[in-house]
Amino acid sequence: MGIAARFLAAALLIGCGLLATTQAGAQKRGGVLQMNLPDSPGGLSSLEEATQFAVGPMMGVMSNLLIFDQQARHNSLETIVPDLATGYSWGDDGKALTLPLRQGVRWHDGKPFTAKDVLCTWDLLRETGTDRLRINPRKAWYDNVERISANGDFEVTFHLKRPQPAFPMLLAAGVSPVYPCHVPAREMRTKPIGTGPFKFVEYKVNQIIRVVRNPDYWKPERPYLDGIDYVIVSDPATSALAFVAGKFDMTFPQTVSAEMVRNIQGQKPDAICEMNSWGGLNTHLMFNRETPPFDNPEVRRAMSLSLDRQAYVDIVTDGKGDVGGALQPPPGGLWGMPEAMRRELPGYDSNVAGRREEARRIMRGLGYGPDNRLKVKLTTRNLNFYRTPAVVTMDQLKEVYFDVEMEAVETATYFPRLARKEFTLGVNLQTSGPDPDTILLSFYSCGGAQNYDRYCNKEIDALIHQQSMESDKDKRRQVLWEIERKLVEDNARPILFYFRNGSCWQPYVKGVNVMLNSAFSGHRREDIWLDR
Repeated sequence: MGIAARFLAAALLIGCGLLATTQAGAQKRGGVLQMNLPDSPGGLSSLEEATQFAVGPMMGVMSNLLIFDQQARHNSLETIVPDLATGYSWGDDGKALTLPLRQGVRWHDGKPFTAKDVLCTWDLLRETGTDRLRINPRKAWYDNVERISANGDFEVTFHLKRPQPAFPMLLAAGVSPVYPCHVPAREMRTKPIGTGPFKFVEYKVNQIIRVVRNPDYWKPERPYLDGIDYVIVSDPATSALAFVAGKFDMTFPQTVSAEMVRNIQGQKPDAICEMNSWGGLNTHLMFNRETPPFDNPEVRRAMSLSLDRQAYVDIVTDGKGDVGGALQPPPGGLWGMPEAMRRELPGYDSNVAGRREEARRIMRGLGYGPDNRLKVKLTTRNLNFYRTPAVVTMDQLKEVYFDVEMEAVETATYFPRLARKEFTLGVNLQTSGPDPDTILLSFYSCGGAQNYDRYCNKEIDALIHQQSMESDKDKRRQVLWEIERKLVEDNARPILFYFRNGSCWQPYVKGVNVMLNSAFSGHRREDIWLDR
Protein backbone atom coordinates (compact mmCIF):
# COMPACT_ATOMS: atom_id res chain seq x y z
CA MET A 1 0.00 0.00 0.00
CA GLY A 2 1.40 3.42 -0.96
CA ILE A 3 1.93 6.30 1.49
CA ALA A 4 -1.04 8.29 0.24
CA ALA A 5 -3.29 5.24 0.44
CA ARG A 6 -2.08 4.42 3.94
CA PHE A 7 -2.85 7.97 5.03
CA LEU A 8 -6.36 7.79 3.60
CA ALA A 9 -6.91 4.51 5.42
CA ALA A 10 -5.56 6.01 8.65
CA ALA A 11 -7.81 9.04 8.32
CA LEU A 12 -10.84 6.80 7.74
CA LEU A 13 -9.97 4.65 10.74
CA ILE A 14 -9.61 7.72 12.94
CA GLY A 15 -12.92 9.07 11.73
CA CYS A 16 -14.66 5.73 12.32
CA GLY A 17 -13.08 5.45 15.77
CA LEU A 18 -14.24 8.93 16.74
CA LEU A 19 -17.76 8.18 15.50
CA ALA A 20 -17.89 4.91 17.40
CA THR A 21 -16.77 6.45 20.68
CA THR A 22 -19.21 9.36 20.28
CA GLN A 23 -22.09 6.99 19.60
CA ALA A 24 -21.13 4.74 22.49
CA GLY A 25 -21.02 7.72 24.81
CA ALA A 26 -18.39 6.06 27.01
CA GLN A 27 -16.29 9.16 27.50
CA LYS A 28 -17.49 11.83 29.89
CA ARG A 29 -17.04 15.51 29.20
CA GLY A 30 -16.00 18.12 31.70
CA GLY A 31 -13.60 18.63 34.54
CA VAL A 32 -10.21 20.29 34.82
CA LEU A 33 -7.23 17.92 34.97
CA GLN A 34 -4.81 18.80 37.77
CA MET A 35 -1.22 17.86 36.93
CA ASN A 36 2.11 18.77 38.47
CA LEU A 37 4.80 20.43 36.38
CA PRO A 38 8.33 19.91 37.76
CA ASP A 39 9.78 23.24 36.65
CA SER A 40 8.99 26.73 35.37
CA PRO A 41 9.98 26.99 31.70
CA GLY A 42 11.93 29.98 30.45
CA GLY A 43 9.17 30.70 27.93
CA LEU A 44 6.20 29.14 26.15
CA SER A 45 7.41 29.18 22.55
CA SER A 46 7.58 25.52 21.44
CA LEU A 47 9.86 26.41 18.54
CA GLU A 48 12.38 28.05 20.86
CA GLU A 49 12.31 25.94 24.01
CA ALA A 50 14.39 22.81 24.59
CA THR A 51 12.56 21.50 27.66
CA GLN A 52 9.45 19.32 27.74
CA PHE A 53 8.12 21.41 30.62
CA ALA A 54 7.50 24.16 28.06
CA VAL A 55 6.64 21.99 25.06
CA GLY A 56 4.38 19.64 27.06
CA PRO A 57 1.75 22.14 28.24
CA MET A 58 1.84 23.91 24.86
CA MET A 59 1.38 20.81 22.71
CA GLY A 60 -2.33 20.89 23.48
CA VAL A 61 -2.46 24.57 22.51
CA MET A 62 -0.70 24.13 19.19
CA SER A 63 -1.21 21.88 16.16
CA ASN A 64 1.24 20.25 13.75
CA LEU A 65 0.96 19.46 10.09
CA LEU A 66 1.34 15.81 11.08
CA ILE A 67 1.32 14.19 14.50
CA PHE A 68 2.16 10.86 16.06
CA ASP A 69 -0.88 8.82 17.02
CA GLN A 70 -1.40 9.84 20.63
CA GLN A 71 -2.48 6.32 21.59
CA ALA A 72 0.56 4.58 20.06
CA ARG A 73 3.41 3.51 22.35
CA HIS A 74 6.20 4.02 19.82
CA ASN A 75 6.71 6.92 17.43
CA SER A 76 7.54 5.76 13.92
CA LEU A 77 6.64 6.51 10.31
CA GLU A 78 3.85 3.97 10.68
CA THR A 79 2.24 5.81 13.61
CA ILE A 80 2.06 9.26 11.95
CA VAL A 81 -1.50 10.54 11.43
CA PRO A 82 -2.93 13.76 9.90
CA ASP A 83 -3.27 16.95 11.95
CA LEU A 84 -3.47 20.31 10.13
CA ALA A 85 -2.50 18.43 6.99
CA THR A 86 -4.98 15.82 5.80
CA GLY A 87 -2.25 13.54 4.47
CA TYR A 88 1.03 13.61 2.55
CA SER A 89 2.58 12.18 -0.59
CA TRP A 90 6.08 12.04 -2.05
CA GLY A 91 7.03 13.02 -5.59
CA ASP A 92 8.67 10.46 -7.85
CA ASP A 93 12.19 11.66 -7.03
CA GLY A 94 11.65 11.40 -3.27
CA LYS A 95 12.51 15.08 -2.83
CA ALA A 96 9.09 16.77 -2.90
CA LEU A 97 6.69 16.21 0.02
CA THR A 98 3.19 17.58 -0.66
CA LEU A 99 0.65 18.09 2.13
CA PRO A 100 -2.97 19.09 1.49
CA LEU A 101 -4.19 21.28 4.37
CA ARG A 102 -7.34 21.08 6.44
CA GLN A 103 -9.90 23.75 5.58
CA GLY A 104 -12.14 25.62 8.03
CA VAL A 105 -9.58 25.65 10.87
CA ARG A 106 -9.30 28.86 12.89
CA TRP A 107 -6.65 30.18 15.23
CA HIS A 108 -7.71 30.79 18.81
CA ASP A 109 -8.15 34.49 18.02
CA GLY A 110 -10.61 33.65 15.23
CA LYS A 111 -8.38 34.21 12.20
CA PRO A 112 -8.36 31.45 9.53
CA PHE A 113 -5.49 28.99 9.16
CA THR A 114 -3.99 28.87 5.65
CA ALA A 115 -0.86 27.79 3.82
CA LYS A 116 0.63 31.21 4.57
CA ASP A 117 0.98 30.18 8.23
CA VAL A 118 3.01 27.13 7.21
CA LEU A 119 5.32 29.25 5.07
CA CYS A 120 5.82 31.76 7.89
CA THR A 121 6.56 29.00 10.41
CA TRP A 122 9.31 27.47 8.31
CA ASP A 123 10.66 30.93 7.48
CA LEU A 124 11.19 31.21 11.24
CA LEU A 125 12.77 27.77 11.54
CA ARG A 126 14.98 28.20 8.48
CA GLU A 127 15.71 31.87 9.29
CA THR A 128 14.68 32.97 5.80
CA GLY A 129 12.02 35.55 6.77
CA THR A 130 11.98 38.96 8.43
CA ASP A 131 10.78 37.74 11.86
CA ARG A 132 13.25 35.88 14.05
CA LEU A 133 13.26 33.32 16.85
CA ARG A 134 15.34 34.30 19.87
CA ILE A 135 16.76 30.75 20.04
CA ASN A 136 16.42 28.22 17.22
CA PRO A 137 17.43 24.82 18.66
CA ARG A 138 16.15 22.75 15.75
CA LYS A 139 17.33 24.81 12.78
CA ALA A 140 19.56 21.94 11.58
CA TRP A 141 16.48 19.76 11.11
CA TYR A 142 15.60 21.77 8.03
CA ASP A 143 19.01 22.26 6.42
CA ASN A 144 17.90 19.79 3.74
CA VAL A 145 14.91 21.97 2.78
CA GLU A 146 15.65 23.92 -0.40
CA ARG A 147 12.34 25.80 -0.45
CA ILE A 148 8.66 25.52 0.49
CA SER A 149 5.91 26.39 -1.95
CA ALA A 150 2.15 26.87 -1.61
CA ASN A 151 -0.48 25.83 -4.11
CA GLY A 152 -3.32 28.14 -3.14
CA ASP A 153 -4.40 28.47 0.48
CA PHE A 154 -4.61 24.77 1.30
CA GLU A 155 -1.62 22.87 -0.02
CA VAL A 156 2.11 23.13 0.64
CA THR A 157 5.13 21.30 -0.72
CA PHE A 158 8.52 20.88 0.97
CA HIS A 159 11.22 20.71 -1.71
CA LEU A 160 14.28 18.87 -0.37
CA LYS A 161 17.85 19.00 -1.63
CA ARG A 162 18.22 15.24 -1.30
CA PRO A 163 15.88 12.36 -0.45
CA GLN A 164 15.05 12.09 3.26
CA PRO A 165 12.49 9.32 3.83
CA ALA A 166 12.09 10.11 7.54
CA PHE A 167 11.39 13.82 6.98
CA PRO A 168 7.71 13.41 8.06
CA MET A 169 9.05 12.35 11.48
CA LEU A 170 10.41 15.87 11.94
CA LEU A 171 7.04 17.40 11.09
CA ALA A 172 5.20 15.09 13.50
CA ALA A 173 7.40 15.84 16.54
CA GLY A 174 5.82 17.75 19.41
CA VAL A 175 8.38 20.52 18.91
CA SER A 176 7.18 21.21 15.34
CA PRO A 177 3.89 23.11 15.63
CA VAL A 178 2.62 25.56 13.04
CA TYR A 179 2.71 29.19 14.19
CA PRO A 180 0.25 31.94 13.16
CA CYS A 181 1.71 34.27 10.55
CA HIS A 182 -0.12 37.26 12.01
CA VAL A 183 1.42 36.90 15.51
CA PRO A 184 5.07 38.01 16.02
CA ALA A 185 7.42 35.34 17.35
CA ARG A 186 8.13 37.40 20.47
CA GLU A 187 4.46 37.26 21.49
CA MET A 188 4.40 33.46 21.24
CA ARG A 189 6.83 33.33 24.17
CA THR A 190 4.27 34.76 26.60
CA LYS A 191 0.85 34.57 24.89
CA PRO A 192 0.89 31.61 22.50
CA ILE A 193 -1.98 31.33 20.02
CA GLY A 194 -2.63 27.99 18.36
CA THR A 195 -5.30 25.92 16.68
CA GLY A 196 -5.15 23.02 19.15
CA PRO A 197 -7.74 21.49 21.50
CA PHE A 198 -6.83 23.84 24.36
CA LYS A 199 -6.46 27.61 24.56
CA PHE A 200 -3.74 29.25 26.64
CA VAL A 201 -5.05 31.28 29.61
CA GLU A 202 -2.14 32.21 31.87
CA TYR A 203 1.36 31.45 33.04
CA LYS A 204 2.51 32.46 36.50
CA VAL A 205 6.18 31.64 37.03
CA ASN A 206 6.70 29.03 39.78
CA GLN A 207 2.93 28.75 40.17
CA ILE A 208 0.84 27.53 37.23
CA ILE A 209 0.27 27.19 33.50
CA ARG A 210 -3.46 27.06 32.72
CA VAL A 211 -5.19 26.04 29.49
CA VAL A 212 -8.93 25.66 28.76
CA ARG A 213 -11.02 23.79 26.19
CA ASN A 214 -11.13 25.26 22.69
CA PRO A 215 -14.83 25.14 21.70
CA ASP A 216 -13.92 25.75 18.04
CA TYR A 217 -11.41 22.90 17.72
CA TRP A 218 -11.60 21.24 14.30
CA LYS A 219 -12.39 17.93 16.01
CA PRO A 220 -15.75 18.92 17.50
CA GLU A 221 -15.85 15.91 19.87
CA ARG A 222 -12.45 16.76 21.39
CA PRO A 223 -11.14 17.52 23.91
CA TYR A 224 -13.15 15.89 26.67
CA LEU A 225 -11.62 18.02 29.42
CA ASP A 226 -12.71 21.58 30.21
CA GLY A 227 -9.08 22.44 30.84
CA ILE A 228 -5.75 21.49 32.39
CA ASP A 229 -3.95 23.15 35.29
CA TYR A 230 -0.21 22.49 35.24
CA VAL A 231 0.73 23.30 38.83
CA ILE A 232 4.45 24.00 39.17
CA VAL A 233 6.05 22.06 42.04
CA SER A 234 9.79 21.55 41.76
CA ASP A 235 10.25 19.19 44.73
CA PRO A 236 9.49 15.56 43.70
CA ALA A 237 8.54 14.47 47.22
CA THR A 238 6.05 17.33 47.56
CA SER A 239 4.49 16.42 44.22
CA ALA A 240 4.17 12.77 45.25
CA LEU A 241 2.51 13.70 48.56
CA ALA A 242 0.09 15.99 46.73
CA PHE A 243 -0.82 13.18 44.36
CA VAL A 244 -1.43 10.76 47.24
CA ALA A 245 -3.60 13.40 48.94
CA GLY A 246 -5.70 13.75 45.78
CA LYS A 247 -4.52 17.26 44.91
CA PHE A 248 -3.22 16.02 41.55
CA ASP A 249 -5.12 13.80 39.14
CA MET A 250 -1.95 12.88 37.30
CA THR A 251 1.79 13.30 37.59
CA PHE A 252 3.74 14.82 34.75
CA PRO A 253 4.62 11.74 32.65
CA GLN A 254 7.85 9.86 33.29
CA THR A 255 9.14 12.14 36.02
CA VAL A 256 8.45 10.01 39.11
CA SER A 257 11.45 8.07 40.41
CA ALA A 258 11.25 4.35 41.16
CA GLU A 259 11.42 5.11 44.90
CA MET A 260 8.57 7.61 44.64
CA VAL A 261 6.47 5.14 42.65
CA ARG A 262 6.87 2.61 45.46
CA ASN A 263 5.90 5.24 48.03
CA ILE A 264 2.83 6.27 46.03
CA GLN A 265 1.63 2.72 45.52
CA GLY A 266 2.24 1.90 49.17
CA GLN A 267 0.10 4.82 50.34
CA LYS A 268 -2.43 4.76 47.50
CA PRO A 269 -2.86 1.19 46.22
CA ASP A 270 -5.54 2.13 43.67
CA ALA A 271 -3.19 4.53 41.85
CA ILE A 272 -2.21 3.46 38.35
CA CYS A 273 1.55 3.73 37.82
CA GLU A 274 3.81 2.73 34.94
CA MET A 275 7.59 2.43 34.95
CA ASN A 276 9.11 2.82 31.52
CA SER A 277 11.81 4.59 29.55
CA TRP A 278 11.60 8.36 29.81
CA GLY A 279 10.80 8.87 26.16
CA GLY A 280 14.38 8.22 25.10
CA LEU A 281 15.95 10.80 27.45
CA ASN A 282 19.54 10.14 28.44
CA THR A 283 22.00 11.85 30.76
CA HIS A 284 25.36 12.66 29.22
CA LEU A 285 28.58 14.61 29.71
CA MET A 286 29.45 17.68 27.67
CA PHE A 287 32.81 19.39 27.54
CA ASN A 288 33.71 22.66 25.93
CA ARG A 289 36.25 21.45 23.40
CA GLU A 290 37.59 24.94 22.79
CA THR A 291 38.42 25.67 26.44
CA PRO A 292 41.22 24.14 28.55
CA PRO A 293 41.48 21.49 29.84
CA PHE A 294 39.03 19.79 27.47
CA ASP A 295 40.68 21.10 24.34
CA ASN A 296 43.12 18.25 25.08
CA PRO A 297 41.72 14.95 23.67
CA GLU A 298 43.72 12.95 26.24
CA VAL A 299 41.87 14.65 29.11
CA ARG A 300 38.58 13.79 27.41
CA ARG A 301 39.70 10.18 26.95
CA ALA A 302 40.74 9.82 30.58
CA MET A 303 37.38 11.17 31.71
CA SER A 304 35.47 8.77 29.48
CA LEU A 305 37.50 5.77 30.61
CA SER A 306 36.66 6.55 34.25
CA LEU A 307 32.90 6.17 33.85
CA ASP A 308 30.99 3.36 35.52
CA ARG A 309 27.70 3.47 33.64
CA GLN A 310 26.04 0.67 35.56
CA ALA A 311 26.66 2.62 38.78
CA TYR A 312 24.56 5.50 37.40
CA VAL A 313 21.75 3.06 36.64
CA ASP A 314 21.95 1.53 40.12
CA ILE A 315 22.24 4.80 42.05
CA VAL A 316 20.08 7.23 40.08
CA THR A 317 17.34 4.92 38.78
CA ASP A 318 17.34 2.24 41.49
CA GLY A 319 18.54 -0.25 38.89
CA LYS A 320 15.62 0.47 36.51
CA GLY A 321 17.48 2.47 33.87
CA ASP A 322 19.41 1.38 30.80
CA VAL A 323 22.94 1.66 29.47
CA GLY A 324 23.08 2.87 25.89
CA GLY A 325 24.82 4.95 23.27
CA ALA A 326 23.68 8.05 21.40
CA LEU A 327 20.55 6.23 20.20
CA GLN A 328 18.02 4.84 22.69
CA PRO A 329 18.63 1.11 23.24
CA PRO A 330 15.91 -1.47 22.61
CA PRO A 331 13.23 -2.32 23.53
CA GLY A 332 12.18 1.31 24.10
CA GLY A 333 14.32 2.56 21.25
CA LEU A 334 13.93 1.37 17.68
CA TRP A 335 17.44 2.16 16.39
CA GLY A 336 20.01 1.65 19.18
CA MET A 337 22.75 -0.97 19.21
CA PRO A 338 22.11 -4.49 20.54
CA GLU A 339 23.63 -4.98 23.99
CA ALA A 340 26.27 -7.49 22.85
CA MET A 341 27.58 -5.04 20.24
CA ARG A 342 27.50 -2.13 22.67
CA ARG A 343 29.62 -3.99 25.25
CA GLU A 344 32.47 -4.06 22.74
CA LEU A 345 32.65 -0.25 22.61
CA PRO A 346 35.44 1.56 24.50
CA GLY A 347 34.29 2.30 28.04
CA TYR A 348 31.25 -0.01 27.96
CA ASP A 349 32.91 -3.19 29.25
CA SER A 350 32.59 -4.31 32.86
CA ASN A 351 36.30 -3.82 33.73
CA VAL A 352 35.84 -0.45 35.44
CA ALA A 353 38.93 -0.87 37.63
CA GLY A 354 41.16 -1.57 34.63
CA ARG A 355 39.81 1.41 32.70
CA ARG A 356 40.31 3.73 35.65
CA GLU A 357 43.90 2.60 36.02
CA GLU A 358 44.43 3.48 32.37
CA ALA A 359 42.79 6.87 32.98
CA ARG A 360 45.11 7.56 35.91
CA ARG A 361 48.11 6.65 33.73
CA ILE A 362 46.95 9.20 31.13
CA MET A 363 46.43 11.88 33.76
CA ARG A 364 49.86 11.28 35.33
CA GLY A 365 51.37 11.67 31.86
CA LEU A 366 49.69 15.09 31.71
CA GLY A 367 51.19 16.11 35.04
CA TYR A 368 48.25 15.37 37.34
CA GLY A 369 48.09 13.08 40.35
CA PRO A 370 46.91 12.73 43.97
CA ASP A 371 48.73 15.91 44.98
CA ASN A 372 47.96 17.89 41.82
CA ARG A 373 44.35 17.31 40.91
CA LEU A 374 42.66 18.88 37.89
CA LYS A 375 40.12 21.43 39.12
CA VAL A 376 37.04 21.88 36.93
CA LYS A 377 33.55 23.32 37.32
CA LEU A 378 30.60 21.12 36.37
CA THR A 379 27.50 23.00 35.19
CA THR A 380 24.06 21.43 35.35
CA ARG A 381 20.39 22.39 35.60
CA ASN A 382 19.02 23.03 39.06
CA LEU A 383 16.62 20.09 39.11
CA ASN A 384 16.89 16.89 41.11
CA PHE A 385 17.20 14.58 38.09
CA TYR A 386 20.11 16.71 36.82
CA ARG A 387 21.85 17.27 40.15
CA THR A 388 21.87 13.62 41.27
CA PRO A 389 23.75 12.32 38.19
CA ALA A 390 26.08 15.32 38.53
CA VAL A 391 26.96 14.26 42.09
CA VAL A 392 27.67 10.70 40.91
CA THR A 393 29.89 12.12 38.17
CA MET A 394 31.84 14.20 40.65
CA ASP A 395 32.41 11.13 42.80
CA GLN A 396 33.58 8.99 39.88
CA LEU A 397 35.97 11.62 38.54
CA LYS A 398 37.70 11.81 41.92
CA GLU A 399 39.06 8.34 41.12
CA VAL A 400 41.14 9.75 38.26
CA TYR A 401 42.54 12.95 39.81
CA PHE A 402 39.72 15.38 39.02
CA ASP A 403 38.51 17.86 41.64
CA VAL A 404 35.03 18.90 40.53
CA GLU A 405 32.82 21.74 41.80
CA MET A 406 29.14 21.70 40.81
CA GLU A 407 27.30 24.79 39.54
CA ALA A 408 23.49 24.38 39.45
CA VAL A 409 21.77 26.85 37.11
CA GLU A 410 18.07 27.76 36.98
CA THR A 411 16.16 26.77 33.85
CA ALA A 412 15.53 30.31 32.59
CA THR A 413 19.27 30.86 32.12
CA TYR A 414 20.53 27.28 31.76
CA PHE A 415 19.84 26.63 28.07
CA PRO A 416 20.85 30.14 26.93
CA ARG A 417 24.16 29.59 28.71
CA LEU A 418 24.67 26.29 26.92
CA ALA A 419 23.89 27.97 23.60
CA ARG A 420 26.52 30.63 24.37
CA LYS A 421 29.02 27.86 25.29
CA GLU A 422 29.38 29.29 28.81
CA PHE A 423 30.47 26.06 30.49
CA THR A 424 33.58 23.92 30.82
CA LEU A 425 32.07 20.57 31.82
CA GLY A 426 28.37 19.78 32.00
CA VAL A 427 25.88 17.08 32.92
CA ASN A 428 22.89 17.45 30.63
CA LEU A 429 19.82 15.58 29.41
CA GLN A 430 18.89 15.09 25.77
CA THR A 431 16.38 13.08 23.81
CA SER A 432 17.61 10.37 21.46
CA GLY A 433 14.66 10.11 19.14
CA PRO A 434 12.22 9.11 18.05
CA ASP A 435 14.04 9.19 14.69
CA PRO A 436 17.84 9.35 14.34
CA ASP A 437 17.56 12.48 12.17
CA THR A 438 16.04 14.39 15.10
CA ILE A 439 19.07 13.82 17.32
CA LEU A 440 21.99 13.48 14.93
CA LEU A 441 21.26 16.65 12.98
CA SER A 442 20.85 18.80 16.11
CA PHE A 443 23.40 17.36 18.52
CA TYR A 444 26.22 15.82 16.50
CA SER A 445 26.38 17.48 13.07
CA CYS A 446 28.90 20.27 12.58
CA GLY A 447 27.08 23.51 13.40
CA GLY A 448 23.97 21.84 14.86
CA ALA A 449 22.05 24.33 17.02
CA GLN A 450 22.13 22.01 20.05
CA ASN A 451 25.70 20.92 19.45
CA TYR A 452 26.67 22.86 22.55
CA ASP A 453 30.14 21.31 22.85
CA ARG A 454 31.04 22.15 19.22
CA TYR A 455 31.82 18.58 18.25
CA CYS A 456 32.61 18.37 14.52
CA ASN A 457 33.74 15.37 12.52
CA LYS A 458 33.31 15.58 8.74
CA GLU A 459 33.30 11.78 8.48
CA ILE A 460 30.41 11.64 10.95
CA ASP A 461 28.59 14.37 9.01
CA ALA A 462 28.85 12.29 5.84
CA LEU A 463 27.48 9.23 7.65
CA ILE A 464 24.63 11.30 9.13
CA HIS A 465 23.59 12.33 5.62
CA GLN A 466 24.02 8.75 4.37
CA GLN A 467 21.70 7.26 6.99
CA SER A 468 19.19 10.05 6.46
CA MET A 469 18.83 9.15 2.76
CA GLU A 470 18.55 5.39 3.39
CA SER A 471 15.01 3.99 3.12
CA ASP A 472 15.95 0.37 3.90
CA LYS A 473 15.69 0.00 7.70
CA ASP A 474 18.30 -2.74 8.04
CA LYS A 475 20.83 -0.85 5.92
CA ARG A 476 20.10 2.33 7.86
CA ARG A 477 20.74 0.53 11.17
CA GLN A 478 24.16 -0.59 9.99
CA VAL A 479 25.15 3.01 9.19
CA LEU A 480 23.70 4.21 12.50
CA TRP A 481 25.66 1.66 14.50
CA GLU A 482 28.83 2.78 12.72
CA ILE A 483 27.99 6.36 13.76
CA GLU A 484 27.45 5.25 17.36
CA ARG A 485 30.81 3.44 17.40
CA LYS A 486 32.67 6.47 16.04
CA LEU A 487 30.96 8.84 18.48
CA VAL A 488 32.14 6.69 21.39
CA GLU A 489 35.67 6.50 19.99
CA ASP A 490 35.67 10.31 19.64
CA ASN A 491 34.38 10.76 23.22
CA ALA A 492 31.57 12.88 21.81
CA ARG A 493 29.09 13.59 24.61
CA PRO A 494 29.68 10.38 26.60
CA ILE A 495 26.26 8.90 27.38
CA LEU A 496 25.97 8.02 31.06
CA PHE A 497 22.61 6.21 31.21
CA TYR A 498 18.97 6.22 30.12
CA PHE A 499 16.20 6.91 32.62
CA ARG A 500 13.30 4.62 33.43
CA ASN A 501 10.84 6.70 35.37
CA GLY A 502 7.25 6.45 36.51
CA SER A 503 3.96 8.01 35.49
CA CYS A 504 1.01 7.84 37.90
CA TRP A 505 -2.63 8.77 37.59
CA GLN A 506 -5.78 8.39 39.64
CA PRO A 507 -8.07 5.47 38.69
CA TYR A 508 -10.74 7.84 37.35
CA VAL A 509 -8.36 9.36 34.76
CA LYS A 510 -8.93 7.62 31.43
CA GLY A 511 -7.34 7.73 27.99
CA VAL A 512 -3.74 8.08 29.21
CA ASN A 513 -0.93 6.81 26.96
CA VAL A 514 2.77 7.11 27.81
CA MET A 515 5.09 7.04 24.79
CA LEU A 516 8.28 5.00 25.09
CA ASN A 517 10.61 6.67 22.60
CA SER A 518 9.61 10.33 22.67
CA ALA A 519 9.53 12.67 25.65
CA PHE A 520 8.17 15.56 23.56
CA SER A 521 5.44 14.17 21.33
CA GLY A 522 2.75 12.68 23.60
CA HIS A 523 1.29 15.75 25.30
CA ARG A 524 -1.79 16.59 23.20
CA ARG A 525 -4.13 15.19 25.92
CA GLU A 526 -7.27 15.66 23.88
CA ASP A 527 -8.22 12.00 24.52
CA ILE A 528 -8.02 12.16 28.34
CA TRP A 529 -11.29 12.20 30.27
CA LEU A 530 -12.36 12.01 33.92
CA ASP A 531 -14.69 9.21 35.01
CA ARG A 532 -16.18 10.81 38.10
